[in-house]
Amino acid sequence: MQYVLESDTGKKRKINEDRVAVLKRPEGLLLALVADGMGGHNAGDVASQMTVDTLGKLFLEENPESFLTVDQKKTWLSLNVQNVNRLVYDYSEQNPGCKGMGTTLIAALIEAGDCVMCHIGDSRAYVINGSIEQLTRDHSYVNVLVDSGEISQEEAEDHPKKNWIVKALGTDPVIDGEILHFSTESLSFMLICSDGLSNKITKEELSSIILSESPLTQKGAELVKLANDMGGEDNISFVLLSLKDEEV
Repeated sequence: MQYVLESDTGKKRKINEDRVAVLKRPEGLLLALVADGMGGHNAGDVASQMTVDTLGKLFLEENPESFLTVDQKKTWLSLNVQNVNRLVYDYSEQNPGCKGMGTTLIAALIEAGDCVMCHIGDSRAYVINGSIEQLTRDHSYVNVLVDSGEISQEEAEDHPKKNWIVKALGTDPVIDGEILHFSTESLSFMLICSDGLSNKITKEELSSIILSESPLTQKGAELVKLANDMGGEDNISFVLLSLKDEEV
């Protein structure tokens, strides 16, 4: 499966607290990871790096029989995200310079027309097939307000506390990641990204670039450039995967 990954510091930040990775097992199963270390917190880059490194290592060392069914993949993701969460939390408690650190997470197991995903925070996953659809729903303060009826979805888009997240990996000793399962057979592309991309580029702009005739690497470069042209206030990171049969 073809993919491109990018992680750009952006125009305003001095440190890149995002981490991205794609790992592949011998039997063909992919793990795509995007982790956005929490801005404004200590050692966000430590939290995101620990999360990506540890999940990747666990994935590559796991027995292949742990991934035979959808339920097994869901169980593996749930269990190991919990384990990594505790690792990051304990590290932050034991190291004063890292107190309060945390990270968002999108972790996607992808193979043969199927995807199982774990989502925590406000990093996002989109699928594209002629049109673009956002799969994840931000674990954010404004979405809590939307759910309670205090504000509309339209008001949430421009709310001053739009970037306040209510769930992050590593900030509490126990966390439940949101698990998603969906077919990729009819899809052309999947995009997993930090909010440094999704906050600066509209869904229509994302779709236009991704569905263009450009090579995948050029699409990735254009996404980074547009996010920076629109201000680049945050780190810009993503994995863009081509799911088209002719590119597999």
